Amino acid sequence: MPESERHYDTAAHRRFATAVLAIFGGVFLSLAWSPVYREDWLLENVLVFVLVPFFVVSYRRLPLSRISYTSLLLFLCLHEVGSHYTYAEVPYDTWSEFLFGHGLNERFGWERNHFDRLVHFSYGLLVTYPVREIFLRVASTRGIWGYLFPLLVVMSSSLLFELIEWAAAMIFGAELGMAYLGTQGDIWDSHKDSLLATVGALCASLAIAAIHAGLDRDFTREWVESLRVKHPDPLGELAVERLLDERNQTDD
Repeated sequence: MPESERHYDTAAHRRFATAVLAIFGGVFLSLAWSPVYREDWLLENVLVFVLVPFFVVSYRRLPLSRISYTSLLLFLCLHEVGSHYTYAEVPYDTWSEFLFGHGLNERFGWERNHFDRLVHFSYGLLVTYPVREIFLRVASTRGIWGYLFPLLVVMSSSLLFELIEWAAAMIFGAELGMAYLGTQGDIWDSHKDSLLATVGALCASLAIAAIHAGLDRDFTREWVESLRVKHPDPLGELAVERLLDERNQTDD
């Protein structure tokens, strides 16, 4: 869409997006310098190497909102901290002792490093809105589907990432595989990670719904309309028959 047809300050928006990219670039480069375990850092950032260029390239046709870019920035910065130290070794307990005089593990009785749990929850909390924005603008989802589909994307992508971690552990094995997997001896680690991502996505979805319910007078009507059956006829074999009939009529 030409900039003259856009209904927002494109120059200010571009400056904001550029600032977000610059901030992430600074965080990325500083934490890429001498990570604790270089091979694990590379594995952790494979998706970053794909997704960040994608958002840069897609900016011209699909510039996201400032809320979306800020949410993605916060999540990616948390991820870069985890990949720098490896998720199981992020020294948040040391930071807590320095700042507050006591460690979080001691205070809450934790026996493992919970930074990975924080990031999985943050994934659901911070990525749900950008996914929702893409669904609304590209697929024109409305009503309940604008909340359900982003939730399902977060759940399924979280599960997919756990499978990728498992495959990496099987392929690389030994020290690198275990560092990347990061279970810390918990056999239910992947289940808990996926659950936390889902809980984060639910929290984000409920917050978004509450805001829209308070501001959008058509909120209830849109939800009701989204559940209405739009095509009363069955599909399946009947749809195939209709398509075949249409093709035969065209051939004739």
